[in-house]
Amino acid sequence: MDFLQLDTSAAEPLYRQIYTRFRNAIVEGLLQPGARIPAARALALELGLARGTVESAYGLLTAEGYVEARGQAGTVVTTALARHAPAAPVPAPSSAPPHSNLGEAASSTRPFQMGIPALDAFPRKVWARLAARAVRATRQEDMIYPPWAGLPALRTAIATYLKLSRGIDCTPSQVFITNGYRNSMELVTRALLQPGDDVWVEDPGYPPTSDLLRDAGLTPVPVPVDAEGLMVAHGVARAPRARAAIVTPAHQSPLCVSLSLPRRLALLDWAARAGAWIVEDDYDGEYRYVGRPLPALKSLDRDGRVLYSGTFSKVLFPAIRLAYLVVPPAQVERFEHITRTFAAGGPALMQAIVADFMHEGHFARHIQRMRRLYAERRQLTADGLTAVLGKHMQVDPQPGGMHLVLRMKGRHTDRALAARMLEQGMSALALSQRGVLPHSASALLLAFTNVDTPARAKELGRRILKLMA
Repeated sequence: MDFLQLDTSAAEPLYRQIYTRFRNAIVEGLLQPGARIPAARALALELGLARGTVESAYGLLTAEGYVEARGQAGTVVTTALARHAPAAPVPAPSSAPPHSNLGEAASSTRPFQMGIPALDAFPRKVWARLAARAVRATRQEDMIYPPWAGLPALRTAIATYLKLSRGIDCTPSQVFITNGYRNSMELVTRALLQPGDDVWVEDPGYPPTSDLLRDAGLTPVPVPVDAEGLMVAHGVARAPRARAAIVTPAHQSPLCVSLSLPRRLALLDWAARAGAWIVEDDYDGEYRYVGRPLPALKSLDRDGRVLYSGTFSKVLFPAIRLAYLVVPPAQVERFEHITRTFAAGGPALMQAIVADFMHEGHFARHIQRMRRLYAERRQLTADGLTAVLGKHMQVDPQPGGMHLVLRMKGRHTDRALAARMLEQGMSALALSQRGVLPHSASALLLAFTNVDTPARAKELGRRILKLMA
């Protein structure tokens, strides 16, 4: 029996190996129904194992119905399995390596990797102290299912923060805690939209948004973006009956332009007239380096048409997997029903830590420090890359955000260069892949948050330059 080759160095016990090999041989037709298998004593002698090891394997096979004892006739493959035998031979296993969806944890971030805040500047000691305190204070009642919409302490902290920093006047009951932007969007589509509805999306924009809409049976309608943000008139011309628009007004993703006041008012006017919804994705609105951060679009909403989506991934760290959605007062009851049905929120312990982080002022201080740090890192990264790549690329001026837009000159293409950078251990996104409308823009999107010195910026610039030769 060649299929019984065992691996004595493997972590899997020998009896499990014997069981697995017999089971696979039966399933694949190598052992036919009614075929006799060796006696436990004989197989143990052949393999040089204790008889009990083989008997343990046979016991499992018998319990699961793969084999049956026939007294003096010995043990045979269960005859009833003949009814379930495959009609054709099972094909040989592919030589391709098996697919794994377990993922691999990255030991470090790639240079220029998007969506990663300055992890070296995060106040880990403060966070660890609050986390330890939250664990010690855990009571029995804290160990049951948390409120569907989120812990009241965190919802209250977010409502207070948004009123002071983003100009949004909301109550804690309007704040719904989610597991991230995608979860927030899932709640919106389930609560307010129907399959077949048209939804405006920015072009270029954030591709996962369109993917989420299509998976929900909705139709994303690309609307072009210029220096003033979403071109509302184009959206009205292309899909005047759209049921929603998803926008990034503070720093448009990926161009980092801000939606101008006339465009904001035009968008709100369209939503009010059309009875449509606006989802404001304010993923990094805190990080503006020219003057104070702009008030949120939600702060101008007088008709209850704007839903405000925020996240802790960019301002704290991505692994936290916490975000929030602020809904109009008239929609609170509807969203309460949706969250009860589809269970948004997140682990109560993590919510409690974030609530304490905000209530004790650490969150506001962290944002202030990051705003100063990012302004410095943005400038040193832009200067370092320009010094090396100035003949080939130009850094777009932008009021804020967490990444640079490097416009490419000459015949260089962003897709090819981004692919080569990835092969060489760097990260880059190609602007030309962020939209579907025809345009000639060719640029690299590079995060600067973890570039900490001018020398590092120039060194990375030289690595890019070699790839352009």
